[in-house]
Amino acid sequence: WIDLDRAGIFGHSGGGYASAGAILRYPDFFKGAVSQAGKHENRSYEDDWGERYQGLLVRNVDAPGDSYDAEANQNVARNLKGKLLLAHGTMDDNVPPDNTLLVVDALIKANRDFDLVMIPNANHVLMTDQPEHVTKVLGEWLDRNR
Repeated sequence: WIDLDRAGIFGHSGGGYASAGAILRYPDFFKGAVSQAGKHENRSYEDDWGERYQGLLVRNVDAPGDSYDAEANQNVARNLKGKLLLAHGTMDDNVPPDNTLLVVDALIKANRDFDLVMIPNANHVLMTDQPEHVTKVLGEWLDRNR
């Protein structure tokens, strides 16, 4: 059973990109999203990831931008309507924290409300580094936003 009036989504890493992307691209369906360590921007992530799924980066000749623009979550941040929690470890050596901060900057510029948790000294797998704190933060956020 799914309550379609309260649909939410959770993801980590590529899933963190997908959960944020889902609430930003389908804002009338998803009411809440948790995005942990999301790789929101393939231009600043490992080239083999973006190229595997999006092909080679191609710059537009007649207009600003490139072939990766459509997949960058910060470019659709203005669409946020529901509740969004972004979480990232400050020592993440897989997906650098600046991937999440690109989305944060775009959300602020679009005057959208969201929540942000940066976990000091946590690496890519937040639950490995500080499981009690991460579990507490996620649990409290979910309780407040049901």
